[in-house]
Amino acid sequence: MTAADWEAGGFGLYIHWPFCAAKCPYCDFNSHVTARVDHARWRDAYLSEIDRSADLTGGRVLRTVFFGGGTPSLMDPAVVAEIMARVRSRWPVANDLEVTLEANPTSVEAAKFRAFRDAGINRVSMGIQALNDDDLRRLGRMHSSAEAIAAFDVARSIFNRVSFDLIYARQGQTLDSWRDELSRALALAVDHLSLYQLTIEPGTAFGDRHARGTLRDLPGDDSAADMFDLTQDLCAAQGMPAYEVSNHARDGAESRHNLIYWRYGDYLGIGPGAHGRVTQQPGGRMATETHRQPGAWLASVERNGNGSSLTEPLPLPDQAAEYLMMSLRLDEGTDLTRLHALGLTPARDTLSHLADLGLITAADDRLRTTLQGRRVLNAILRELLAE
Repeated sequence: MTAADWEAGGFGLYIHWPFCAAKCPYCDFNSHVTARVDHARWRDAYLSEIDRSADLTGGRVLRTVFFGGGTPSLMDPAVVAEIMARVRSRWPVANDLEVTLEANPTSVEAAKFRAFRDAGINRVSMGIQALNDDDLRRLGRMHSSAEAIAAFDVARSIFNRVSFDLIYARQGQTLDSWRDELSRALALAVDHLSLYQLTIEPGTAFGDRHARGTLRDLPGDDSAADMFDLTQDLCAAQGMPAYEVSNHARDGAESRHNLIYWRYGDYLGIGPGAHGRVTQQPGGRMATETHRQPGAWLASVERNGNGSSLTEPLPLPDQAAEYLMMSLRLDEGTDLTRLHALGLTPARDTLSHLADLGLITAADDRLRTTLQGRRVLNAILRELLAE
């Protein structure tokens, strides 16, 4: 059962590039600013880890590759090309292999887009974050709104699939200003948008300022909820409904790589701080982590031939909880038969109670959250996992 379970979600590869030109004040990702990067050393380390990972999973059909970060558009395209050549030599790949690169919308990085396409990238996800310059400065972004739009135009002239991110519920933002900004974004969008509510994370510059009471003018919970509802309505009206809590796409344009996470497939994580879920025989499903600090990861690969810091079996109850937490983020919801096979069957009384509150639907062996339920997803999960 365990060996077959991951196949319901597919198999992908995540490659983490940890470096950024600057650290954004809201960001809690594993990203680092450095004056110099030895691209040849990093290339060799990635290739070594690809070989090691392929030895564990050879024969599987690889469906997606995702270069995340950090800012992977700062990579040398020649390094990306060598990585993709090695990937294709070590796994059978899907005919429609999706290869995504996260990019900042600066003119310097946009100038490399054609080289990235030639290296094997066929989808770009751009971190625009805001469409006005004042908010971009507050968010610590290094581009202007005009530069972002220009870079996006370059991207969509080169790639068939281009997505971009925006953050809402920002300082000083009103419902009307978000409506105007989102309408502009939808007019620009090709087929996919990621729209995230600003979250204040501990350990970030925003988190420190918020703790001191100096991060002012954040919208209240009710205003943020109104912005969430507006986002769902406007995007759906433009043919880009939410297929996941924060992601919107035209039919067929969903991020296939992220769907592997949300459908609880198997995925390899390579690079500093990358996580993975890999089913092995014997052993079953394993949770993997790598060294977070770039220098420590690089040294471990070079000295030990392995960048992992953790590889441990995932107990079946943990697998069931993870599948539920990930799949309920999707509009398609959770396959209750699969959840039961993983050892978790929500109580009928709990399902009835949540359905009576208008938070979920449970029909045709699928459990889904309603629009109202997505607003309180964590509370729903607490109810379902309390048993």
